[in-house]
Amino acid sequence: MEKLAIIYNGMTLGIGACVGFLYGGASGLLIALVTLAAFDYLTGLLASGYEGKLNSKVGFRGIAKKVMMFTLVAVAHQLDLIIGDSGVFMDMVIFFYLGNELLSILENAGRTGLPIPDQLKKAIQVLKGKSGEPQKEEDK
Repeated sequence: MEKLAIIYNGMTLGIGACVGFLYGGASGLLIALVTLAAFDYLTGLLASGYEGKLNSKVGFRGIAKKVMMFTLVAVAHQLDLIIGDSGVFMDMVIFFYLGNELLSILENAGRTGLPIPDQLKKAIQVLKGKSGEPQKEEDK
């Protein structure tokens, strides 16, 4: 039992050190991004299961995208350190991905047949239009 506690404490320390180095600590924004990324992945799995389209390749791609997202957040933090700024680049990147994760969660909810308020549907359409993605005919 004592060995397990030592292993647990060592792993916790290692994870904390990595988070501290890569992201400058666990800010509220970073915790929100981790939470929304987990919810996005979970709702994506649920929506795919609901549609009968669960696919391990698609699931792996989702994980790879999340890894890249957090890599870009870490790179933004390193840029902040280089220019001596107080987190401007990292915050910008996190806010971008927070919006992206929220949109994805809403889309996943819609895929399960859950009613989405019209105002949120319109917001999704506007944001998709601004991102340069072509709008689907059913979204218009």
